[in-house]
Amino acid sequence: MALDALCLAAALTELRAAVLGGRIDKLHQPGAQDVILAVRGPAGNVKVLLSANPSHPRIHLTTLERENPEKPPMFCMLLRKHLTGARILDIEQPYMERTVKLRLEALDELGDRVERSLVLEAMGRHANLLLLDGEGRIIDCVRRLEGDITTGARQLLPGLFYQSPEPRFGVPPLIERELRFRGEEGPLEEPVARLWETVKAYPSTPTMLLREGRPVDFSFLPILQYGPGTELKEYPTFGRMLDEFYETREKQERAKQRGEDLLRSVRSARERTARKLGNQKLELERTKDRERLRQLGDILTSSLHLMEKGAAAVTLQDYYDPKGGEVEIALDPLLTPQQNAAKYYKDYNKAKNAESALTLQIEKGENDLSYLDSVLESIVLAEGERDLQEIRQELTDTGYLRRKKQEKKGAKRLSGKPMEFRTDAGLRISVGKNNTQNDQLTTKKAGKWDWWFHTQKLHGAHVILWTEGEEPDGESIAQAAALAAWFSQGREAGKVAVDYTQARYVKKPAGARPGMVVYTTYQTIMAQPDRELAQRLRVK
Repeated sequence: MALDALCLAAALTELRAAVLGGRIDKLHQPGAQDVILAVRGPAGNVKVLLSANPSHPRIHLTTLERENPEKPPMFCMLLRKHLTGARILDIEQPYMERTVKLRLEALDELGDRVERSLVLEAMGRHANLLLLDGEGRIIDCVRRLEGDITTGARQLLPGLFYQSPEPRFGVPPLIERELRFRGEEGPLEEPVARLWETVKAYPSTPTMLLREGRPVDFSFLPILQYGPGTELKEYPTFGRMLDEFYETREKQERAKQRGEDLLRSVRSARERTARKLGNQKLELERTKDRERLRQLGDILTSSLHLMEKGAAAVTLQDYYDPKGGEVEIALDPLLTPQQNAAKYYKDYNKAKNAESALTLQIEKGENDLSYLDSVLESIVLAEGERDLQEIRQELTDTGYLRRKKQEKKGAKRLSGKPMEFRTDAGLRISVGKNNTQNDQLTTKKAGKWDWWFHTQKLHGAHVILWTEGEEPDGESIAQAAALAAWFSQGREAGKVAVDYTQARYVKKPAGARPGMVVYTTYQTIMAQPDRELAQRLRVK
């Protein structure tokens, strides 16, 4: 769902009340196309997100914490140079267009007051973010465009005068259907104009549309056209609704962008392991016929006098056959009859020994496959580059990634922090984001009386409910189980089984892969993966 012009206007009405007249304290660029402005507004400090991401361009107030790169991008440094301390004079949006201009008053190198503009073109794959000087020239932009004379495509390059995109007035499809559903007939220009004036003048009713608990769309007013199959969830602010709507998909997108090489490496290792495991299982299946090899050796041994050297096969009576039939036995023409019989016994013993070796190899392969699945789950939970680096470090330790040549032995190891939550009863909950954190939480930090939670037969985070020796209340147990269900492979399912026990009953076997444990004396609770609960209980 893209942010249409009417939703954008509603979000800007909310934004103007919070930032007009305020000053920009800090600027960050957490993503290649995302900029965060920290503003001292008339009612307090707020953060403004401007995103030129083609998948979901937008501007609104935000409260989400985003991890910034260690080295700020060049565009971020440029914005800091021109806009730190700038006062927000106005926020403009052309009628029914998805273009926003923040007019700013800043100080130049000489300390003189100058005007600057920050322009967001929130138009899908054409999205862009541009910084303009007082005369309307482009200082720089997130996406530089060379333009095309044959198609009339604009040039967006530093030094050129900024040209606004061609007006593309159109009624958003969702709103068009809603107006028709509510009885509007004929042209929609007039009812759309009334909506435009309403969202610019008054606070809207931010509404998210959910089906089967999943967000599918949003609007600035209740949408009635879908009936009872679609749940309507109203929010106090547009910023909060858009944060929640885009949070999961943005987190997955950032993890995908930053960890694409990591995903490829782990998936490749998993595919190799799965292929090898499949071949071993086929080979093990073949060893189950080894008894027949011994029988054929016996038949040959008892009939050596009937065999001729150089024969490729021989037909003999099969005295293992209850019906007394005959069997054709393949021979190696280069071997003597005695050697052919010995070869069948040798193949029998080889298959017998292979069964034991293959059983051990298959067990190891299944453990490796399970471990790599847990790493893939950890990548999904990664919230930033530090989490991904910790996973790379773990894969290097376990031999799946090569250690970088420049990496010194004994170098300081990354140690990320697990996610922290607080139950309604005030008890602390920690959730590991990868196998390294899971091991630390379960085997190093948790006291023997603290409670450990994990989904049954599904990969997921280790969850610790800290009780300090006290008996936890039932609601805290249920909330910890819901978190274990959400941060697992079962997050898209209905209720999932979650095992829980005190940490003293959880052990890590010698030589086990990171994150792998065994446990006893446990109980099981059916828990519903609950995204909203996770958001509400999360300690920022």
